Amino acid sequence: MSNRLGCTRRRMLVRQTASLALCLILCMLELTVLANAQGQNSRIGTPHLTPLPPMDDFNPVPRIGLKDPSSPWAPLNNQPTFLGRGASNPILLTDGTVLIQDEGSQDWWRLTPDLSGSYVNGTWTPIASLPAGYSPLYHSSAVLPDGRLIIEGGEYNFFVPTWTNLGAIYDPLANTWTSVDPPPFFGTCCGFNHTTIGDAQSVILFDGTYMQANCCTPQAALLDATTLTWTPTGSGKFDINDEEGWTLLSNKQVLTVDAYVFAYDPNGTNSEIYVPAAGKWHSAGSTIVQLWDSAANCGGENNATQEVGPAVLRPDGTVFATGANTCGKGASGHTAIFNTNTATWTAGPDFPPNLNIADGPASLEPNGNVLMMASPGFGARPSTFLEWDGTNLNVVPGPPRAPRDGSFVGNMLILPTGQILFTDFSHDVEVYTPSGTYNPSWAPRIQSLPAVVSPGGSYTISGHLFNGMSQGAAYGDDVQAATNYPLVRITNLATGDVFYSRTHDHSSMAVAFNGLVSTHFDVPANQELGPSQLVVVANGIPSQPVSVNVQ
Repeated sequence: MSNRLGCTRRRMLVRQTASLALCLILCMLELTVLANAQGQNSRIGTPHLTPLPPMDDFNPVPRIGLKDPSSPWAPLNNQPTFLGRGASNPILLTDGTVLIQDEGSQDWWRLTPDLSGSYVNGTWTPIASLPAGYSPLYHSSAVLPDGRLIIEGGEYNFFVPTWTNLGAIYDPLANTWTSVDPPPFFGTCCGFNHTTIGDAQSVILFDGTYMQANCCTPQAALLDATTLTWTPTGSGKFDINDEEGWTLLSNKQVLTVDAYVFAYDPNGTNSEIYVPAAGKWHSAGSTIVQLWDSAANCGGENNATQEVGPAVLRPDGTVFATGANTCGKGASGHTAIFNTNTATWTAGPDFPPNLNIADGPASLEPNGNVLMMASPGFGARPSTFLEWDGTNLNVVPGPPRAPRDGSFVGNMLILPTGQILFTDFSHDVEVYTPSGTYNPSWAPRIQSLPAVVSPGGSYTISGHLFNGMSQGAAYGDDVQAATNYPLVRITNLATGDVFYSRTHDHSSMAVAFNGLVSTHFDVPANQELGPSQLVVVANGIPSQPVSVNVQ
C-alpha cells in the first residue's frame, strides 16, 4: 500500500495556512482512505492533495509595474481588496468581462474594462453567489458555447478535502447559478461514499460539447447543456485522470500526458489521444522525456507527487508540454514538444536547475510564445517566469509577488487586449504585456456581418479563425481558462469608447480552424450611436476592423 502523502507531510504542507485542527482532520482522512482502500488494489494510494494556498498577508509588495516603466507587469489600479482570501482563477465571459472567485468561497466578482477597453483601469462588481452547499477550490471551469459558465467538482468544498461531485452553471443574463447533478455513472474511490469529480480536468470539444473527467477514475462524461444530462465517454484510458491536463488539438482531438496515478511506473512516458468520433483514448506515444513527477531518483512512489505541468498548443501546430521534477536542489523539469502534423514527440529544453512546474500555469501569447510560471520542488518559492519562443526557454521578469509564490498558486488568462491577466490567490492582480505582435495569418477574418446594428439588438456574424489558434491558457490539471471563442468589440469613432457585444451559440469551437464559423452577438443597450468599427477577437488577436453604423 502506497501512502504518497502521509500525515507528517500533510502537516508540512498545511502548516502555513491551517490550524492544528485541520491538520488532524487531514491525517484522519488519510488513515480512513487507506483503510477503505485495503483489499481493492495493492497499488492504490490516495489522490495527491494540493495544499491550500497561503493566506494573503495584505502586506504591500514592491510595484514593479509602477516603479519601472520598462517592466511588462502592471497591477490593476482597482485591486480586489474586498475579497476574503484572494483572487482565484479568472474566467473570460463572452461579453468581455472577467469573473473571479474569492478563493474557495461562494462569492464571485466581475471585472469590467473601462471605456477605453483597459482592464488595468477596470472596475469590480459582485455577481450572484454559488448554490447552497457548494464552495469549491481547485475545480473545473469552462465557458459554454451559449455564453454560460460551468464549474464542476473541487478538491475542497468549504476548505474541507472532499473531491466533491457538485457543479453549477452561471447565466450572466439572469445573474443566477443553477446546480448541475453529477454524472450518475461516475464511480466512487478513495473511501468517499459519493461519486467523485474532484480536481479534475475539463474541455470544450470542437463541436461545443463540454467534456468532464472524474479525477479518481478513468471515467469521463459529455454534458448536454440544454437538458443538463450526461453521457459516458472516454473508454480505453490507460490510467485514471488524476493530475492530468487536456489540450484541444487542431485536428479536433484531445491530448493528455499520463501521470501514472494508481499505475506507478518510475520511468513511464506515455501520452494519450482522445478521439471524439469514437469516444475512445489511444496511445499518442512516448513523450521521450518524463514529464510527470515520479520521484524515481529520490524515494520513488512514496515521494512522488505525480504532478505534471501545463501543455499549450502554439500557432505552428506544436504543443509545448512542461514537466515536474521535485527531487531536491539542482533538479530540473523536462519539456517535450508534440507535433500535431506528424503525431510525434521530441524532447524540448530542460528548465534551468532547480526549476520545474509541478502544477502551475502557462499561457499562449499573441506573438506565439508561451509564458509560464516555474518554481523549485512542489509549490516551493520563489517562482520564476519563462517564455518559450519555439527555440529557446528564456527567463523573463516576474510580477511583484514572484518571490512569495510557488507555481501552484498561479493562474493566467488571455485578455481581449492581448495581455495576460495573472492571479495568485492574493489581493494583487497583475497584467502582463507581451512584447512583439502576432502573425496576421493568425487573426480572425470576418466574412459577413450586418452593416447597421442597434443598441439591444441581436445579430449574426461569420468568418474564419473565429476560435483562435489555441485554447490559450493552461494549467497542470484542475484550472481551465480557455478563450477559444469569438468576442465582438465595437469602438465608436467619435468618442473612441469601446463596447463588447455578448456572443453566444458559436457554430464551432475548433481551434486553428479555417472553415466558416458563425456566432450571434447582442449589442449592449448602452452602445453609443454613430459610425463605429467592429472587430472579432480570439485569444487576444483582433480581426481587421470593419465599418458598422449604430443607429
